[in-house]
Amino acid sequence: MSIIRILAVDDHEMTTLGYKFILEDTDFEDYQVHMDTAKTFEEAKAKLESSLKSFKYDILLLDIQLAQSNGGGPAKSGEDLGILARDISPESKIVFMSSFSDNYRINSIMKSVDPDGYMVKTEIDQKSLQAMVRTVLTNPPYYTQKALAAIRKKMANDINLDENDKKILYHLSIGTKTKDMVNHISLSLPSIENRKRHLKALFGVEKQNDQALITESRNRGFI
Repeated sequence: MSIIRILAVDDHEMTTLGYKFILEDTDFEDYQVHMDTAKTFEEAKAKLESSLKSFKYDILLLDIQLAQSNGGGPAKSGEDLGILARDISPESKIVFMSSFSDNYRINSIMKSVDPDGYMVKTEIDQKSLQAMVRTVLTNPPYYTQKALAAIRKKMANDINLDENDKKILYHLSIGTKTKDMVNHISLSLPSIENRKRHLKALFGVEKQNDQALITESRNRGFI
């Protein structure tokens, strides 16, 4: 019987232990699952690089938010790890397992990593975990319902926005003040204000407030 090797990366140890218990105990038809775990970007990177000397991970299960190491430096996310994994272990299937179900996060990851699956944590149970493994090994991708809804909503939209437009909408949706967006977006304050006026016109809410823009952009799947 062949071995399917999985690396699960999540800063909550109980979460990865739950995945490990379910999948290693599952009686798959033609293979047996062996799972390793990691809490941080650095720990996962080390295990990925070390594995290349003797075997490859068949599946990587990545949370978006990861614990930060004590070494300092910029914080690294599961998305950063997914991008790295595509480079150093291109044959590994990548599945995100995240509490984030908003359109902005999911579609950003679809573009940057092109994962083989995305599971929203509130939709994960024993059956969905087992179905995910079977699917990504034979006929990916695998999405839970909330992830699939976000992807379909974005695909059905005919408005094209660049990354700065999307960032403006995202920061509006989480309550960032316009004057503070210069700390998150590489644009001047007048440019951000001009883009926000353009977005309101594009979404047909030019005479309304920021909340109307947030509501309309959420309805169209951009946040």
